[in-house]
Amino acid sequence: MSTTELIDLIKQLPDDKKKEVENLVYALASESNIEILHSNTTIEDNKKRIMFGDLKGFVNYISDDFDEPLEDFKDYM
Repeated sequence: MSTTELIDLIKQLPDDKKKEVENLVYALASESNIEILHSNTTIEDNKKRIMFGDLKGFVNYISDDFDEPLEDFKDYM
């Protein structure tokens, strides 16, 4: 199937199916390390990189016995 035929077929799909095709194409391109231009930016530009300290305050509670050995592993210790 040629690219033109594929595009014509996609144009005939309902909007929800077009969105599924778009998601699939992005996933396949990402797996293949293909750079995709979207609004003059790459997908990598649209991803926010987590920096050191970004998750500060994310963990609100850690139990008092967090560092204690688990009972499940007593046979191995």
